[in-house]
Amino acid sequence: MIIIRTVSELEGYVSRERNNGRSIGLVPTMGALHAGHLSLVEKAVKENDDVIVSVFVNPTQFNNPDDLASYPRTEEDDCRLLAKAGVSVAFVPAVEEMYPAGAKREKEFELGTAAEVMEGKFRPGHFQGVAQIVSRLFELCRPNRAYFGEKDFQQIAVIRNMVKSEGIDVDIIACPIKRADDGLALSSRNALLTPEQRAIAPEIHKALVDGVEYSKTHSVKETHDMVVDSINSHEGLDTEYFEIVDARTLLPVEEWSESPEVVGCITVFCGKVRLIDNIKFR
Repeated sequence: MIIIRTVSELEGYVSRERNNGRSIGLVPTMGALHAGHLSLVEKAVKENDDVIVSVFVNPTQFNNPDDLASYPRTEEDDCRLLAKAGVSVAFVPAVEEMYPAGAKREKEFELGTAAEVMEGKFRPGHFQGVAQIVSRLFELCRPNRAYFGEKDFQQIAVIRNMVKSEGIDVDIIACPIKRADDGLALSSRNALLTPEQRAIAPEIHKALVDGVEYSKTHSVKETHDMVVDSINSHEGLDTEYFEIVDARTLLPVEEWSESPEVVGCITVFCGKVRLIDNIKFR
């Protein structure tokens, strides 16, 4: 594996590989890699001649400066894991390399209503920042396929909208959530949890699983309230939102019969650490 830190070197590498007819898989990450990331990398390695993994904490998708400052950064460990996983290139740029004119949003992307609900509502501008960095990575890496984890269910929908609106020729590959043995969705933010917080965090997934069973005999609203009440009953957990939505539009449903595929998306504060998860209801 080679480590590339500049845009010019990355563009040169990509041009050589594409001219040789080799397929490229891209796994965009913000580092602090865990088994969830590595499951995406493993799939990418199987399906492409070359795999590029970006390790870049993108400032334009953070609307809270404290959240940006506290985001875990473990570059040395990340590169070691990627080399062991068979990655061709770790792209590890500085902020100034990706944003030479300054880390600011210079373009508004057409992301559809999927970017306006849930995370879009509680983190204004977040998805514009995501679209900015992902479109930039697509431009530089020219991948055949790009891999994203379904833990960020809404993000995948937004990126698909961005790809369509921008006319980008890339296959978006959604990969299943990777969980710890106790059910907690793997996330880089889990590293910020204290031992006490880590002990109660699995209650989020447990409430979602219980909610799916509960939903078989109860309404959408009753299921919503049951899940939120269950999570909030644990000291240290505070639900920011729980939305039961159509999996395609991400708009809320009021009846189970409204959509053939219904997903529950949740964000919970565990102390000050913001954790997201989702589960399929129908």
